Amino acid sequence: MRTTPGSTGVARAADRVLVVDDDRAVRESLARALELEGYDVVTAADGVQALARTRRDVFSALIVDVMMPHVDGVAVCRVLRADDDRTPLLLLTARAGTRERVAGLDAGADDYLCKPFEVPELLARLRALLRRSPVPDPAPCSSALRVAALRIAPAERRAWWAECELALSRTEFDLLELLVRNEGLVLDHATLYHGVWGESAGVDARNLAGYVGYLRRKLAGAGAPELIHTVRGVGYAVRRP
Repeated sequence: MRTTPGSTGVARAADRVLVVDDDRAVRESLARALELEGYDVVTAADGVQALARTRRDVFSALIVDVMMPHVDGVAVCRVLRADDDRTPLLLLTARAGTRERVAGLDAGADDYLCKPFEVPELLARLRALLRRSPVPDPAPCSSALRVAALRIAPAERRAWWAECELALSRTEFDLLELLVRNEGLVLDHATLYHGVWGESAGVDARNLAGYVGYLRRKLAGAGAPELIHTVRGVGYAVRRP
């Protein structure tokens, strides 16, 4: 990313932007450039964090790197559009080929910018996206998460299968919520472990498997079919029956 002084844009008061990039230097540099333009900036280091933030908060636009581990930028875009989230999304990538650009746009991205780029161009593209979109409601979305008859209320930290409430420990709830927020995506052991136990925790696949087993038994006891699927050698995914 190359910076060039002399931007002329002014952010709207309500413009909040999520910047997603696994490269900390790029993420922080871009956040500083946007903040200087008056944007309220939130950052995420990977696709899992990005999906969690978009389902908890409201953003005016998303700037998402394509090449990230675990859940890449194109997958983030697909999941958001499948959830009917139409927040303007600008993809960033070091891949300049036509096939990559087409894949990103077909996934639902609104624009595509190749690295390295000049910051004024990114700002201009962001302003163009925002001009085509209304100012978002500043109140965050509080609706429940749903997969089939499974319903999760994150704010209340409660979960139900149909009318049966699940008795979940704090760790079980956090694990189930993370899987459901990424419905259809295979999350590897490290992504799940760090998402539930924290980035500093050492990955213990056996401990993780134990908690997945607890969740499966509690869901089955409430009458649910198999929702949590094992992908051998990789991790787990929640899929609709």
